Amino acid sequence: VGPDGSPAPGVAAVLCLAFPLHPPGRPGRSRAEELLLPVGADLPVLVVQGRRDPMGSPQEIRAAVPDRGLTLQAVDGTHSPSRDLDAVTGAAAAFLADLTREAR
Repeated sequence: VGPDGSPAPGVAAVLCLAFPLHPPGRPGRSRAEELLLPVGADLPVLVVQGRRDPMGSPQEIRAAVPDRGLTLQAVDGTHSPSRDLDAVTGAAAAFLADLTREAR
């Protein structure tokens, strides 16, 4: 997202796998602004987050970015998306398929 809030040329969406919302044990150092930028630019955003991620649970992400422009998919595990790889790849594939359909 550029300084004027518009998407960079060629950017159609943002896909985050295990977004580090904050350092472990330091929720006061939030990186929510980084998620708010593409949402504010009307870009589709998907965050696939482990239910026990020490860098931000799905609930923490939803609280930090309540906007419905952000799609949040909770999966088993912590900050490593490999815990439930089928769920992670399934969520990403569905998100990308929706983008492809919308582009037609």
